[in-house]
Amino acid sequence: MNSYAQIYRDATLDKAGFWLDAATAIDWVKAPKTGLDDCNPPFYRWFPDGEMNSCFNAVDRHVLAGRGGQNAIIYDSPITGHKSTLTYAELQQQTSKFAGMLADLGVEKGDRVIIYMPMIPQAVVAMLGCARLGAIHSVVFGGFAAAELAKRIDDCTPKVMISASCGHEPGRIVEYKPLLDGAIETANHKPDHCVIVQREALEANLVAGRDLEWNAALDAATELPPAPVKATDPLYILYTSGTTGQPKGVVRDNGGHAVALHWSMRHIYDMRPGDVYWAASDIGWVVGHSYIVYAPLLFGCTSILFEGKPVGTPDAGVFWRVISEHKVKALFTAPTAFRAIKRADPDGAFLKDYDTSCLKYLFLAGERADPDTINWAENQLGVPVIDHWWQTETGWSICANPMGIEHLAVKLGSPSLPMPGYEIDILDADGAVLPAGELGAIAVKLPLPPSCLATIWGADDAYVEKYLTSFPGYYETGDAGYCDEDGYLYIMARTDDVINVAGHRLSTGQLEEVLADHPDIAECAVIGVADQLKGQLPLGLICLYPNCNRLQDDIMAEAITLVKDRVGRVSSFNLITVIERLPKTRSGKVLRGTMAKIADGENWNMPATIDDPTILDEIKTALQSVGYAGGKR
Repeated sequence: MNSYAQIYRDATLDKAGFWLDAATAIDWVKAPKTGLDDCNPPFYRWFPDGEMNSCFNAVDRHVLAGRGGQNAIIYDSPITGHKSTLTYAELQQQTSKFAGMLADLGVEKGDRVIIYMPMIPQAVVAMLGCARLGAIHSVVFGGFAAAELAKRIDDCTPKVMISASCGHEPGRIVEYKPLLDGAIETANHKPDHCVIVQREALEANLVAGRDLEWNAALDAATELPPAPVKATDPLYILYTSGTTGQPKGVVRDNGGHAVALHWSMRHIYDMRPGDVYWAASDIGWVVGHSYIVYAPLLFGCTSILFEGKPVGTPDAGVFWRVISEHKVKALFTAPTAFRAIKRADPDGAFLKDYDTSCLKYLFLAGERADPDTINWAENQLGVPVIDHWWQTETGWSICANPMGIEHLAVKLGSPSLPMPGYEIDILDADGAVLPAGELGAIAVKLPLPPSCLATIWGADDAYVEKYLTSFPGYYETGDAGYCDEDGYLYIMARTDDVINVAGHRLSTGQLEEVLADHPDIAECAVIGVADQLKGQLPLGLICLYPNCNRLQDDIMAEAITLVKDRVGRVSSFNLITVIERLPKTRSGKVLRGTMAKIADGENWNMPATIDDPTILDEIKTALQSVGYAGGKR
């Protein structure tokens, strides 16, 4: 195999030719002859003349190759104690029936289906079954509240909703059906049908004429073969929060997605067909889409579907148990998971109970991987710990250390070098390229490689405005950082007001919108503050109306409950304090960035445009009341 430098050079000099060659690794109904359609910039399309089916490539072709008896999915739920497997042949049969069920319910190619489910095998069947029919799935994380689900229903107007009676969290059961019913009641668009998986722990009430039980609906369906779709047809919509709180539906196509993910499994993760791959994430996030469901199955691996937590289900040794029991070769998770394990078991005592010699790599992404966590994991596991960087919008790594090509030098704090097709520049506010070592906006030259977002669902103008306007000819990542003399990238901060809580991007504007609905709150701001476990946590600063005579503790408790009810527990919103006034510029802009620096104990300068400098002393006192203004809690 060629070196990383040669492969990257080839992909830069001839993007279309490089990816057209990579496209031969998947099966096509009609093989593409054109790699890249660049006739309508900035709306670039990969393999425009190709036709294929993502479910066929992820399932059927492995059965046809004689590997139908291999496990495709290993389901492991330490919360419920259930374990099961789905072979490729079984997955083929179940996705065929699911596609037939959707067709019976009136779903056609291009229609949308929302999947609002816990981490159970039926969720994987639903995603692949949609792809089999040519329907567009939109998976919504089960931790989101009814109001957030309703926004997504109105945006993508699904014909059918797929859900479950409940989800399991340590020590509690989350009833999904009331949330689903509440979202449909709130939404303007009404789906025709809901299909519900009835779990053992809780049976949901079904709405007559609208709701169907999963097993009964599948049993009545006929199997359908994979439907050919254009490579440029949408495979899925995945929503990511914006600064306004209005979700943006990232659109992923079929052909480019399959080609790039297949390439990544071999070249970045060093996998082989039949290997066991585990992405310890949730299917509601992009990691779950790319590396629990699609990439491992496209490549012919066995994928772990894990319904549990790194600690508490039952202890900090559960990751080691799963690795040992299922012979995991590569684990991909967020640094948060390892920080939690490290805090619960700093000496690695649980690791001594398991044989993890099968593990060859640990990959980390979703937030900054701090050197202490990387060093601890390497010392405990004795394997390379690889930090890599990508986004919901890209679907796979922008920067990585490609283990399947060569082991590049590791530089702690850096996700290493750009992957083929990604040409990165660090830009100043005017769009000029900055020299090595200087901090600026991280931008990627257009066209982006395959599998990156094609647009925002129903909002081409918003796609251009959000990602392609600030720096013409570039995709704006929204991250700030610098490159060193060797081209290694260092990501330092977000350039907007989206905060990263354990790898989950949350909009401060969205949280502020909820807080502002409380009748006693006159003004508010939410900032992201450093947290050793989750990377960041949202902290709310609220100003009460002058005539409010209620107990502040009661108001703060109500505000926390309000956010969790409307946004969901995924917000991790528990930090809040009352202040007299917000620090603002003379033009009225709230100084969120300055407050965040004060909270984290970082150096900061007095903003030249601040309307009253004395207010920052008040802010520091308020932040100290909730354990901040020093960087430690």
